[in-house]
Amino acid sequence: MSRRRIPSRSLSLLVAAAAAVCALPAFAAAPAASAAPIPLPHHDDLLLAGSPALGGARGDHLTITVTGSGSPRTDGTFQLYCHPHGGNHFAAGPACDRLDRMTRWGRDTFAPVPRGARCTMMYGGPARAHVSGTWAGRPVNADFRRTNGCEIERWGRFEPMLPKTVS
Repeated sequence: MSRRRIPSRSLSLLVAAAAAVCALPAFAAAPAASAAPIPLPHHDDLLLAGSPALGGARGDHLTITVTGSGSPRTDGTFQLYCHPHGGNHFAAGPACDRLDRMTRWGRDTFAPVPRGARCTMMYGGPARAHVSGTWAGRPVNADFRRTNGCEIERWGRFEPMLPKTVS
């Protein structure tokens, strides 16, 4: 009886295939690492981790600079802290509450009006605002103005963080 010799490349592929088949039950028994999404910290957990009482910086802090609002009380640079609310903002509590209601996971709360949006050509006055800082663990760098209907509506969504204007 003659013995046939298996080429070494075929032998190594055969051994690799056998090893893979033997390893399958072990993989099937182990939980899949990507079977579920990684749990992300809740918004309040992010804030507690940055709490001054725990030795960190506050979680949500915005610097708001307003010009041309028509009122000396609301023009200027204001610090807004949330959770707990504070700073020298003219309406810290209501502003923080409004921002909390607007915040949605995976969406930029401070996103600008999309390019190509169809907006009414109305002028809402010379008011401008710049907002920078951190909100919900994300950096913020947003500009607001009242140059058309879309921008006026966007400004309105952010009241009372941004002041009502006198136009």
